[in-house]
Amino acid sequence: EVQLVESGGGLVQAGGSLRLSCAASGFRFDDYAIGWFRQAPGKEREGVSCISSADGITDYADSVKGRFTISSDNAKNTVVLQMNSLKPEDTAVYYCAAGADPTSCRTADYYGMDYWGKGTLVTVSS
Repeated sequence: EVQLVESGGGLVQAGGSLRLSCAASGFRFDDYAIGWFRQAPGKEREGVSCISSADGITDYADSVKGRFTISSDNAKNTVVLQMNSLKPEDTAVYYCAAGADPTSCRTADYYGMDYWGKGTLVTVSS
């Protein structure tokens, strides 16, 4: 059974940091693209960052470049999103997702994810 479990969300003041983790199981982690997405109240879901070991790529949305860093620990089947200099507009539910196409990180909004976690809430206060 494929599982993606996010953790690390919470409440933080603007300018602060949070570290989100996505623990994956049930599939060949090394072969998949892993993306982080977020959805704020009343807004559409957007891709935040993506990593693909098989394709050798990491990617970031313009809104988070220079502030967020994505990394993977293939031995632990975990992807981490380090979020620094957080802004109130970063407030959202953050989801991780896995795509069998390792080139998914090259597509617009990281299209083609096959599996999704349930999300973790990040709230940034001003």
